[in-house]
Order: sequence, then structure tokens, then C-alpha cells
Amino acid sequence: MIVAERLVKEFRLAERKPGLLGSLSTLLTRRHRVVRAVDDVSFEIPAGTKTAYIGANGAGKSTTIKMLTGIMTPTSGRCTVAGLEPYRNRQRNARTIGVVFGQRSQLWWDLSVPDSFRILRRVYDIPEPVYRRNLDLFRELLDIDALGSTPVRQLSLGQRMRAEIAASLLHDPAVLFWDEPTIGLDMVLKDAVRHLVNRAHRELGTTVVLTSHDIADIAAICDSALVVDHGRVVHQGTLKDLLRTADHRSVVFDHRDGTAAGTVRARVETGLPGVRATPDDGGRIRVDYPAGRYTSRQVLTFLLDHFDLADWYAPEPGLEDVLRRIYGRARVPGDTPDGTGRTPDGTGRTPDGAA
Repeated sequence: MIVAERLVKEFRLAERKPGLLGSLSTLLTRRHRVVRAVDDVSFEIPAGTKTAYIGANGAGKSTTIKMLTGIMTPTSGRCTVAGLEPYRNRQRNARTIGVVFGQRSQLWWDLSVPDSFRILRRVYDIPEPVYRRNLDLFRELLDIDALGSTPVRQLSLGQRMRAEIAASLLHDPAVLFWDEPTIGLDMVLKDAVRHLVNRAHRELGTTVVLTSHDIADIAAICDSALVVDHGRVVHQGTLKDLLRTADHRSVVFDHRDGTAAGTVRARVETGLPGVRATPDDGGRIRVDYPAGRYTSRQVLTFLLDHFDLADWYAPEPGLEDVLRRIYGRARVPGDTPDGTGRTPDGTGRTPDGAA
């Protein structure tokens, strides 16, 4: 369904010298440098899958999504969506995809949401039964009617995101690209959005690509993960595969010998250098150990040798811990090609004008 072959995107950034004299000299002599935001990326996303596209700020996620939706053209390489090159077939590609960008609107700012939907119905040539069915669903789950006749520009962020999500699903797209779709939504509406996308996947076989920093969104929607780091793909597989990459694992145990929690903690941390033992309110001890240094068998053998265990279990690594490690690999904060938070025009917007 979605294929990227050695995809590269480079930006030509103007270098500015500091100070007043530096600014004046920049007006006379322009110097540029090239920054590679997406670096030789190749992947395939099969039809009917729900994939989390994960990476820290500045990793190249949004740039890749913009190439897949036809907003940007690759510097080199090639990508296809349902057999179409998005940047060469923008109109045909637009009919097969639904898109939500947290800071980019597909609605008409001076019109109400119902008016925007009526225009989108004509643009996508949506059959009457499909249009009515989807509107009824959006009324039920997103309370779209409550937005009334208010122009889009006067809606709050949460109200606008409800309308953006509905607009992306209005024409029953074959592929959904959602970039931070639940910004500004409360817990109830987030649950409704997750229900909507999972329902579209279940009933229509919709392929979903989700970019989000909301761990609950990823866990509730996606079954696979594509991880990028500094513009390169570093992992692709199921979410379970991703969890197995955790650099720390845990064993939780309870014991019958009456040893004080502080003594147990000291004995474990002394006997297994590099681990952390943490008592909980119920008297159990959680042992967190580096996966590259110890195996669960080694940790459990130590515990059996030193304590009379009443119970023990090894919980799966948490998605939050794995993502924290991924996000922590970023060089500097900022979701722009050079990682500084600035863009070629100095505004903080990406080169296509999106925030």
C-alpha cells in the first residue's frame, strides 16, 4: 500500500551571522548549507495495517508524511501510496487518503464546519448514503452539530480538531495519515476518535499511519511501529517487537522471610551491581535491571538463592519507557530540519508553510 524507496529530503538553509553587522553582511552575501531531514529512508507498510510512525522531534516524521501526502517533493528517491506517486498525482492521491495535521487545516477558515463538509462532499464526489452515514456517526461520537454555524477560524483548538478528524474520514479514504490528531481533545473525545479510526479499519480495511507523542493513542490504535531516528528508519515491526528492544527489564517478587524492605533493597543492589530495587506499599520489591547486562534467569536465580520467594512475575516493558529512550536520543529539541526550532525563513514554520 505505502512504499518508500531510498527517500531523501534536503533543505537549503540560509546561514545568518550574529549581530547588526552580521545581519547587514548577510544581506549582501548569502551563504547556505544543506541539511538532510530524511536520509535514505526505505520501508513498506502493507494495506490494512495500523502503523505508529515514531521518533523524537526533528527525526523527520512530519517531513516524510508530507512527502507521502504530496505536500512535499523528495530531493531523491521515490514513494508511492496505493500505486501513485503523491507529488506527481496530487489530485488522484487526495481522493484515496485522509489527512490530519495538528497545525494545518483542510477546512475553509471563513466558513462553518457544515459548509466545509458540503464542499468536501462535492470535491470527493461522496455518494449520498455514505455522506449521511458518516455525518450521523460524527454527530454521535464527536458531537459535530454542537459546532453550529461558527466560522472555523473562531473555533477552539479542540473544536477544530474534532472537525478535522471528521473531515479526514468523510469520504471513506483507503489510507489515513494522522499527525498528532488528538491535540486539544479531552479524554472522552480521545476515546471517541480512537473508536472511529478502529471502526474504519475494521469495517473498511483502512490503512492507518499515526504520528503521535500520545502513548495512549499509539497503544489503542496501532499494531505495528516504524521508528525513525535523525531521518533514518531504525526499527520496523509489531509493537511487541518494539517493546522487546527495551534496554531495561523488571522482576517483581514477594518473600516470606520477614526481612525488612531496606535490607532487601541493599542486598539486591549489592549482589547485582547496576540494578535498582524499589519496594512498593504492598511489601513487594520491583527489581529493574539492564537487559544488556543480566538475563531474567540470572536475576531470578539470585533472588531464589537469597530469599524465600512467595511469588514473582516479570512484567512486559512499558511502551512509555521504550518511547522515552527513543525520544531521548534526539540531538537537540526542535521539530525542524536543522533541529534548532528555526526554519529557512526564521519563523519556526516548515518550508511548505505548515506549523
